[in-house]
Amino acid sequence: MAGKGSERGGATVNTVGRPENVRNVALVGHSGAGKTTLVEALLAATGTIPRAGSVSEGSTVCDSDPVEHRQQRSVALAVAPLDHDGVRVNLLDTPGYADFVGELRAGLRAADAALFVVSAVDGVDALTISLWEECASVAMPRAVVVTKLDHQRADYDEAVAVCQRAFGEGVLPLYLPMADDAGAPAGLIGLLSRTIYDYSVTGYPPTERAPEPAHVELVDEARNALIEGIIAESEDETLMERYLAGEEVDLDILVDDLETAVSRSTLYPVIPVCSATSLGVGELLAVLTSAFPSPLEHDLPPVTGVDGSPRDPLTCDPDGPLVTEVIKTTVDPYVGRVSLVRVFSGTLTPDTAVHISGHGLAARGHDDHDTDDRLTHMFSPLGSTLRPIGRCVAGDICALTKLGAAETGDTISARDAPLLIAPWDMPEPLLPVAVRARTRSDEDALAKALTKVTAGDPTLRPDRNPETHQLILWCMGEAHAEALLDRLRDQGVDLTTVPVTVPLRETFGKPSGGHGRHVKQSGGHGQYAVCDIEVEPLPRGTGFEFVDKIVGGAIPNSFVPSVEKGVRAQMQRGLVAGFAVVDIRVTLVDGKAHSVDSSDAAFQTAGGLALREAAKASRMQLLEPVQQVAVTVPDDHVGAVMSDLSGRRGRVTGSESIGGERTVINAEVPEIELVRYAIDLRSLSAGTGRFSRSYLRHEPMPEPEAATVIAAAEEARQAS
Repeated sequence: MAGKGSERGGATVNTVGRPENVRNVALVGHSGAGKTTLVEALLAATGTIPRAGSVSEGSTVCDSDPVEHRQQRSVALAVAPLDHDGVRVNLLDTPGYADFVGELRAGLRAADAALFVVSAVDGVDALTISLWEECASVAMPRAVVVTKLDHQRADYDEAVAVCQRAFGEGVLPLYLPMADDAGAPAGLIGLLSRTIYDYSVTGYPPTERAPEPAHVELVDEARNALIEGIIAESEDETLMERYLAGEEVDLDILVDDLETAVSRSTLYPVIPVCSATSLGVGELLAVLTSAFPSPLEHDLPPVTGVDGSPRDPLTCDPDGPLVTEVIKTTVDPYVGRVSLVRVFSGTLTPDTAVHISGHGLAARGHDDHDTDDRLTHMFSPLGSTLRPIGRCVAGDICALTKLGAAETGDTISARDAPLLIAPWDMPEPLLPVAVRARTRSDEDALAKALTKVTAGDPTLRPDRNPETHQLILWCMGEAHAEALLDRLRDQGVDLTTVPVTVPLRETFGKPSGGHGRHVKQSGGHGQYAVCDIEVEPLPRGTGFEFVDKIVGGAIPNSFVPSVEKGVRAQMQRGLVAGFAVVDIRVTLVDGKAHSVDSSDAAFQTAGGLALREAAKASRMQLLEPVQQVAVTVPDDHVGAVMSDLSGRRGRVTGSESIGGERTVINAEVPEIELVRYAIDLRSLSAGTGRFSRSYLRHEPMPEPEAATVIAAAEEARQAS
């Protein structure tokens, strides 16, 4: 969001005076649909940038992130404000790849409407359908832009038909594209106005002219369907009857009722756009400013006191209590921490004393926090440029710098009246990636860099596994993991990825005994300790028991705890594969001591040796963690998912239809089989499946799999 020279930024931007003059629009759609190109075409058309693909320092508006340059795709939310007809439109360009759903959710949180960008070549994918359903669940107003009209395989009519099948009959064209003699897109036909907008001569802005008779006949059917969809929401209950009776409806009435239908999420206009030639950008700007709702028409998230106490609902009032949410946090190497914020209530001004609250994401590695701070600099972000502004009113979006404690999802409110916004829903990251710093000095650098990255990404969950001691980064998918590793390396951390170690455990399969003898003479000082133990397995989950059955003082009482300590230490180190030993009873039955050479350390060593000998005489078992898994997929993929779960040694325990042609499959699956399941399920279900997992129990690993793990552990020991 910010780059080199950001704080010295561009010229000061005019501020918005009232919420009714703001539109916050999230652009969503699958990767490659043309969202970023469309944003730049809109910015160029309004004079915000000199030309598409440029800002003041020569980088693209929505691609100023070095990680995006390397991955050649959008991986982060970008904000691009423009002004048109006295309205500020904040375009929130979201990544189209499923791994970056956190950035998409942030964009939807800040938006009051969504613009679905659909390629006239590729149509609609499963992820886009899922996003549409997500917006529908909260009644977010939507429109559809069909892009890439100039592609040789473009088919506007088919793209609209696909959208209607996927999104519903409320998807209706507002314009139809018109081609020139060579078949290239040359203009649009307005269905409501019956006007031709000709881009073939002057480009944007287009030349307007009346249609020819052939055009009128062409658009009548689509026009009638559109008008019926619009006036179905009219406050005038007689309008539909009069229209069906043949009465001509005034254009101003249709435009007003169109805005009503869009804001109520009952009609979703379709606008054809060719970003390369700017065809349709004028008509799209009209929809953004006239048909989409202002922040005054959108329900605001609930708020509480920082202690959870109830508060009155917010209204989008510039004079109301200050309530602002951090939509995204980034760390710029030159400016420092940059916080993109949406003002829900009140007005932000420089030099304001504020309270920063972060609650509700502790499970993701984001500790709850409360701190006071003071605003210093405020900006309007555009690509790599931060342009100074004097204030930011309710409904608008801006960037703040120098807020060291602010993290994505935090609430910024008045210092003397702190509030907390309910956090937005975030999917659980389910792909584990184990990382390791290459050197000891890199460990400190990794910890610091990870703190910064985590502050801006609520879909990342760092976790230091207490059993394997691995640092695990729980990610949304491979692309998300790749972007995170790039960001860490960009901060100077030398790290590598290593295979994820699933926390297995070891136990005894049958009773056995062990003899531990540690007798050593060195430098005139001896070490002498002998102990005999009996080991027996206990029921799963019992833990560890140590029993002292020494008689006759064979081992002095002062050294009995030393034997137990040595046994416990060896249990932690493991016996056959390096995993902790659990669920056993160790009984100390005999031993020997020396009046001079015996010591605490000697009996600890003897205890460990005795346990190792007992393991050789027993049948050792590996216990693997089993997860309770709930997989939600469309009905078409149920068979493939169930078959795959069986191939992972899973046990399907049931399934349940949840309506909407989706099924939840419940299963018990060994955790070792789930390491890459987030990736594999996406492939199996064409990106439509999701799952949750929770620890269930440890149970014995089958002999073939256990033998493989033990052999690998032995090979690693020999190699080291």
